[in-house]
Amino acid sequence: SCREDMTLDPDTAHPELVLSEDGKTLRQTNTRQDLPDNPERFDTWLCMLGREGFTSRRHWWEVQVGEGRWWAVGVARESVSRKGVIIFSPEEGVWGVRRWVGHYEALAAPDRTPLSLDRVPSRVGVYLDCTLGQVSFLDADTRALIFTFSPASFAGGRIRPWFLVEFGEIRLSRSQ
Repeated sequence: SCREDMTLDPDTAHPELVLSEDGKTLRQTNTRQDLPDNPERFDTWLCMLGREGFTSRRHWWEVQVGEGRWWAVGVARESVSRKGVIIFSPEEGVWGVRRWVGHYEALAAPDRTPLSLDRVPSRVGVYLDCTLGQVSFLDADTRALIFTFSPASFAGGRIRPWFLVEFGEIRLSRSQ
C-alpha cells in the first residue's frame, strides 16, 4: 500500500479551525475567523477535508492525535454535506473513529460502536482500499487494529481524508 504525504484543504475548514503554514497541523480556536462561506466549507461541525481525493488503489496515512480531548479522523465522500448538522456515518458518506470525552467510538450507524483500546493511541493510521471499499484504523505505533468498517461501494466520486478537532490539535505525519 502507498503511504501518502497528506495536506489539508483550507477551503473546507470550519471558520474556528486554524491551519498551519505547512498545511499539516489543524487546531481549534474559540475565535471564528472571517472566512467566505463557500460551498466547500463546513459551517457547523469543526471539520476539514484533505486536499487529496482517491478513486482507486490502496492508501495509508497517519495522524498525530496527541492529547486532543475531542477528535475524529477518517474518510468522507467528496459529496458529504458541509452545511448544518450531519450525523457522521457511512450512510452520510463518512467513515471515521473518534475520541469524545475520553471514550473511543467508531462512527458506525445506526449506533456508535464503542471501542475498547489497550492503550491510548498517539498516532492513528488510516488505511483506505478503494477497490475493496474498505476503511481500517490502526494504532500507528503498534499496528494494533482499532476498527474496520464493513465493505462499502466507493463508486461515483472521490474519497477524501476527513478530520474533526475540538479542544486541541491534530497533525498529519510526514511520510517517511
